[in-house]
Parts: sequence; C-alpha cells; structure tokens
Amino acid sequence: MLKVGYPASLSADLLQLFPPGIELVSIPSHPSSEIHVDFWIPPPDSVPRLWPYLRGVKTAQTMTAGTEWLSKLVGPEVTICNAQGAHSISTAEWTVSAILAMLKYFPLYRDLQRAADWSGRRQASKAYSTIHGDDRPQFPPVLQEELFGKRVLIVGYGDIGKTIERMLGVFGVEVTRVARSARTSPMVHPVQELDALLPNADIVILILPLTPESHGLIGAKQIALMPKGSLLVNAARGPVLQTDALVEALNAGRIRAAIDVTDPEPLPAEHPLWQCPNLLLTPHVAGSTPEFSPHAISIAADQVRRLLNGQPLINVVQKGSASGI
Repeated sequence: MLKVGYPASLSADLLQLFPPGIELVSIPSHPSSEIHVDFWIPPPDSVPRLWPYLRGVKTAQTMTAGTEWLSKLVGPEVTICNAQGAHSISTAEWTVSAILAMLKYFPLYRDLQRAADWSGRRQASKAYSTIHGDDRPQFPPVLQEELFGKRVLIVGYGDIGKTIERMLGVFGVEVTRVARSARTSPMVHPVQELDALLPNADIVILILPLTPESHGLIGAKQIALMPKGSLLVNAARGPVLQTDALVEALNAGRIRAAIDVTDPEPLPAEHPLWQCPNLLLTPHVAGSTPEFSPHAISIAADQVRRLLNGQPLINVVQKGSASGI
C-alpha cells in the first residue's frame, strides 16, 4: 500500500481530498524515530529537520512552486514535483497590489495617517519630481501616478507570470514577456534579450524560478539600464536580484522597488535594505493565504491518484533515479 507522508499540522479536513487505497502517515514537526513513506509532502519550513528521519521516499511533492531548497537536500534519487499553479492567484494579486501601492504612494500616505499630517501630502509631489527627475511645474500637484499605459516587462512567464498579465490587462498596460527561451503566440523573448528590453520598461516584474542561470540575474548593470524612476518588483526569489546593487540604486534615487523576497532571508534587522527610500518590502508573504494549503494539497492528492492509476506525474522538476514510484 502506498504510504503518503503529510505534515501533522495539516488541517484534518484536507485529508479527505486523498483517494482511498493509501496509508496516510502524519509526520510531526519534531520526529523522534524513523518514518517510512513512499510519497512525501514536505512542509516549507522544517525540511532539514525532518529529512534525516525519513526512509523510503521516492517522490517528494512540494507545497510551493520553488524546489531549489529541496533538491539540494534529498539528492538525485528522489523524484521532485512542485505545486505549479497552486499559488498563482495569491502571488499575482500581491504583485498587482504592490505595483498599485507604489504608484499611488500608499506607503507615504500610511506614514502621514499615523502622523495625522494632512498637509504632508505635498511630499508626494516632491517625491515624484525627485524620482523621475521631472522639475516641470505641475498643476494640480502630482499626488499619485497612473498604471494605465505603463510599459510592463514580465521576467518569467510560467503560470504566475501569465496570471499577472491577465490581472494587469484591465489596466491598459503594454506587456513584454521574457522567459528562458523564446516562444510565439504570445510572443516571449529569450532571457538573452533582457538587457536590450530593460530601457523600455516602466515596471519590471521578476517572477522566475531560482536556478544557477537566474541567480544574480539582475545586478548593477541591469538596474542602470532601467529608466530613472522605474519600478522593480521581485516576487520570485531573493537571490535573483543582487541585494547590494538594489540598495545602491535605491539610495541613489535611481529606481523604486517592491519586494516580497530578499537575500539574505530572513532579512537581518540591521540590514541597510530596511532603511532604503522608495521601497516597499514585505516579509515573504505573497503566497500565504487561507487557500494556500487547499490548493497545494489538492495538487498532491491528484499526484497520488495518478500514481495509483499508473499515470505519469505532472510538474516534475527532477526525475529521481530510485526504482519504483
């Protein structure tokens, strides 16, 4: 009988999603003895602690889209599948919300609310002039910006990137797409053309997986190619964006940024990134909604069903060398 290991913290009602004919094995966050499972659903936060206690794992189905943290641990014998599509809506909603928050100057207005300072809204006009290098007289004063008509460059065109584009469609933006390789219908540029595309982007969205090729993809050179005052959004992985280059550009007033991930992560309290101007920073929250577990476990249950029916697994990012499953 197929043994499926799941986090003990998982809500019991979600177990009803799994098909009959399997053995569900609850895996505590702090095991004290060996646990034998064939199919493992690792929790995102305690894998290094759990792995030494597990035996017989042939397939690991993550609850997240990223798997780099797991591949390094389990080795080449284990087949690894991701939860592509499970968090597309929540991450895309965070991305669109972050863009709007920055263009509408919500961080500034939140500070003014806490200070009970209505007249402080004049700071918005000064911020606009400084970040864009635009000293022309403005009437009425610029107190926010519009998303309509902005040129958006989406770097990473998987399920989340496509969902972001669909959500942005109602705002009348002009979208350019970049992925590992070129595609047609819709047109997607290869990542090798990224540097040539950056000068024409008002908003750059990073939503690509962390790989050896994407590590440090956006550095000082790429940021310098972006138009002054453009907005850089990172909803991917922290190491995709070179932190030192971002800090330098923000402090110099070159660009703005909204990021949900950092490098290092968690970001130490004394890190200079916390104090940078023109930055909206959230602590890796984009995928964490009440729908997180239901979406991810639904995918895992479907994978188990595929195994029982002799069907191939989906979302395979590493085909293990172990025999069996």
